[in-house]
Amino acid sequence: MKKILSLLLMAALPALAQVTVGEPWVRATVAAQKATGAFMTLTSTQAVKLVGASSPVAGAVEVHEMKMVDDMMKMRQLQTLDLPPGQPVKLAPGGYHLMLLNLKQPLKEGDKVPLTLEVEDAQKVRSKIVVDAPVKPLTATH
Repeated sequence: MKKILSLLLMAALPALAQVTVGEPWVRATVAAQKATGAFMTLTSTQAVKLVGASSPVAGAVEVHEMKMVDDMMKMRQLQTLDLPPGQPVKLAPGGYHLMLLNLKQPLKEGDKVPLTLEVEDAQKVRSKIVVDAPVKPLTATH
C-alpha cells in the first residue's frame, strides 16, 4: 500500500506547477476604501498561466493590467496571465497586479493578507499557491 501511494504521488508531481512567489505585499487602505492592490514576483519552472486568485479579506480578487493606451493610463481585468518558464513576471504598481475588491475591513500596515493563487499548466491541470502577504503603507511603491 505504501509503495502504491508513493507511486501515485510521484505520478502526480510532474503535473504540479513549480511557481515561486517573491516579495509579496499588499497596499494598506484608509477606513472607507473597498479596494487595494497586491504585488509580487512570480517565477515558474514551466509554462503556466495565472488564472485566478482569492482572499478571505476580499469579496473578489482579479488579475489586472495597467498600461498606456492613447496617452492615457488604463486598467483592465485579465482572464489569464502567462508565466513563461524561467522568466520572472512582476506584479507591481503601474503594471500587472492583483486587485482585492469589496474589502471586508481596512488593511493596516503590519497586517498579513492570505492570498491563494491559482495556476493552470498546458494540460489544464490547476494548482493553488498560498501566500501570506504583508501590508505595506499607502505610500509604498515596491
